[in-house]
Order: sequence, then structure tokens, then C-alpha cells
Amino acid sequence: MMHGLEKSDLAVVATKPANNAGSPAAEWVEPRAGTKGNADPPRTRRTQSRGSVSQGLERVRQAARQKKRQTFTALLHHVTVDAFLALKRRAAPVVDGMTWQDYESDLEVRLLDLHARVHRGTYRALPVRRRFIPKPDGRQRPLGIAALEDKIVQRAAVTVLNAIYEEDFLGFSYGFRPGRGQHDALDALCVAIKGKRVNWVLDADIKGFFDAVDHSWLLRFVRHRVGDERIARLVGKWLKAGVLEDGQWSASEQGTPQGAVISPMLANVYLHYVFDLWAQQWRRREVKGDMIVVRYADDLVVGFEHEAEARRFWNAMRTRFEQFSLELHEEKTRLLEFGRYAIERRQRNGQGKPQTFNFLGFTFICGRSRRGAFLLRRHTRRHRMRAALGEIKDEMRRRRHDSLADQGRWLRSVVAGYFAYHAVPTNAQALGAYRHHVLELWWRSLKRRSQKDRMTWARMDRLAAEWLPPPHVRHPWPEERMAVRYPR
Repeated sequence: MMHGLEKSDLAVVATKPANNAGSPAAEWVEPRAGTKGNADPPRTRRTQSRGSVSQGLERVRQAARQKKRQTFTALLHHVTVDAFLALKRRAAPVVDGMTWQDYESDLEVRLLDLHARVHRGTYRALPVRRRFIPKPDGRQRPLGIAALEDKIVQRAAVTVLNAIYEEDFLGFSYGFRPGRGQHDALDALCVAIKGKRVNWVLDADIKGFFDAVDHSWLLRFVRHRVGDERIARLVGKWLKAGVLEDGQWSASEQGTPQGAVISPMLANVYLHYVFDLWAQQWRRREVKGDMIVVRYADDLVVGFEHEAEARRFWNAMRTRFEQFSLELHEEKTRLLEFGRYAIERRQRNGQGKPQTFNFLGFTFICGRSRRGAFLLRRHTRRHRMRAALGEIKDEMRRRRHDSLADQGRWLRSVVAGYFAYHAVPTNAQALGAYRHHVLELWWRSLKRRSQKDRMTWARMDRLAAEWLPPPHVRHPWPEERMAVRYPR
């Protein structure tokens, strides 16, 4: 038994719902048939098409599905030259100054050389270059930019590791997984809150998660399923490569750099063992009422029927995280009364409206429909909208003297992209406000072109009708999409 990690924590939980009342559909894990044995060498044709699936990796998936405690001792041969081609070609110049355009000038020779170095063990990872990008709340987020060859090998390794861990990761984990996205997590949370007896919500925030990951624990977690030491050594090289900041190298004793191709996979592996399996087991053993869990990377939302159980879980989670070098952000982690009966209870106790919480760019609000029934509302977070409008304002300053058609085309793409994510049911008012503010920024930019400019709102309305998409809801209700994606 590892310190702070029981053997039962390392086993994938059973496939039935966790508590007596069942678990949300998005959390169920269906048993699937598998095949015995370890992986065979890939036998697919050489191609740059990502649609061609390696037969060897399919065998890995089947074995991982069937044997939850099997350790895979032969994986490096799946890191092939073909797998190197999966990286997106728009990768920017990085630490070594190499771009895809430079690399592709002699692609076949370079990839064969890289492949040989990886398999001989002579491949060396370069330090990541640290950049800071502004966050919506005004703070700076560190971003690690890896060398191009490191990105190529990391992408190939992620493809291999996905074949194993996609059979292990639990249903309530949504972040950076194939076939799952932010709206899947949002839908699952909405359906669970409305369909379960959720009266309390724990909105948890892990303090500096990507910078706090313990390397020794992470490698032990990886080796639980990956017995091929060559793969484990690759992971160790990326973790220990260090950081370049303003030309100065510094060692990385902990953490995984945000922005590296391998980081989301390693983060999911870490939290799978530290949180997911533990939370699933805690729900089985300690909870008598309903409990729901939704995790997207390091963003956690846990719902409870009973306040006492929520507080016990909060305390237990704090202790659990401390064992693995993680810490809850005490100022951002909150337990709030929330759910279909929260409005009535708080009114009865003279406590005012229920509090709100944020998840993946939306504020969740307890509301009522026109008929008076409970309605879970999602509104775009205010500071997210302000940050998006601030970026448009800065860019319009640079594009001020472009033609109206060029400005209109650019704004159309920006507004369409914003609506593609935020145009969910109950958020129509925020969409309209965003479009209005964009139009106002456009009008002010055009007015500053010349002191004699006489751009009227009537003309701006015509420009808006021509170029800016209307603020229509584009996403279905969560229950409808969940019924399609999870027909069971």
C-alpha cells in the first residue's frame, strides 16, 4: 500500500451507479467485451490520415477494458513515424526556433531520425519556454511552450496512453478527453442538478493545480498501468526538462507546464487517482442521500442532498489533497445552498435569493420558468464578457482604417465564435447584450476615423444586419443532447 493511497483506490470502480438512487447517466460506465493479451505491433498502412486506426492500439484498448489491473509492458513500438504526423501543423515557433514550415522541408528524414532517437533512448527533451497570458480576473497565467520535436513525441505518446486510460477514466471526468468537451460537462451538471435531489453544491477550486503536481506521485500513478519503462522515462524527461524564462533556465521540481501537449493527459491521470476514484469510493461508503460529481480538468463541482454529508466530504477532500501536495483555494472553494428547493427554503428562512456559482464560463442561477417551476439558468460570466469585449476594442483600434467589409468579416467571425460557445438556453439576454456592445465598439471605432464622420445608428443597424450574426440560441436543452449522446 502506498502512503495515502489504498490499493482499492487504484482499482477502477464497478460499473453500477454509486448510491441507492443511482447516478447521473453521464456518470455510468458500461461494461464492454475485450480481448486478452498485450498489444500487437501496428499493421496499418503508412498514411497521414488520422482516420486510419492502429490495430495494435485497438488491441491495447480491448486489453485495458477487460483487465483493469493489467500493466502494459510493451508500448513504445506504438510510437511510430505515422503517429508523429498527428500534431497540428499550425504549431508556432518554439524554444528551438523551429516551425512546421522549416521541419517539413525535409520531413521524412527528420521524422525517421526522431523516431530512431526515441527508440534508442538518445532523445532529449528541451526546456519549455515560459510565457504569461492575462486571465479575465487580471492575474497572469503561466504558459509553457515546448520545442517542436517535443510536441511531436508528446502527441504520439498521448495517442498511446489514451488507448489505456480512456478505458479507466470515470464518467464524470470530461476535461481534455476524446469525444468529450466543455458542453458535455455543462449538460451533465445541469441534468444532474435537475434530476437528482441536489440541495447543496460544493464549488471547489484547486490552488495552482498545474504548478503543484508532485512528480514522484505522478510517475507512480503512470507506472500503475504503464510497465514499459521507456514510456515512463519519456514522461520523466518532459517533467524534468526545466523552464526557460527571459533566457534563464530553472529546474522544474514539480508541476506540469500548461500548454504542453502531454500536460492535460498527465493532469487527468493525477486527478483520476487522487480525486476520481477516491470520490467514487467515498460516495459508495459514506453517502446516504444523492451525490453528483462533475470534473473538467481541475474544475470540480460536487452536489449533495444533505448539508452534513457535503461538509464531511469537504473536510475529507482537503485532507486527501494534502497527502498528494494539492491544496484547496479556501477563498474560492464554497458550499452553497442550491437546487430546486433552494428558493423556497431561503425565502422561508428570510435569507434572500440562493447564491450562484461559476463553471466553465457560465454562472449557474436558481430561477423559475414562466409557469413558476424550477428553472436552472446559465448566464455568461460578466468578467468573461468584459474580457472578450476588451480584446475586440484593442483589435478594432488596430483595424480602424481597414475597409468596412474587412472589419465586418472579422467581427462576424468573432461574434459567431462567441455564440458557438455561449448560445445556450436561458442565456439569450446576455447574447443580445454582447452583440449590442460589439456594435457600439464598432460605431465608436468608425467615429474616430475622422472628425467629420457622420456614422448614424441607422446605418450601424444596417451594418449589423449585414455582418453580425443574430443572437439566437444555438445549443439544445441539456436533457435533449444528453438523450442523444447517452441514449440509455
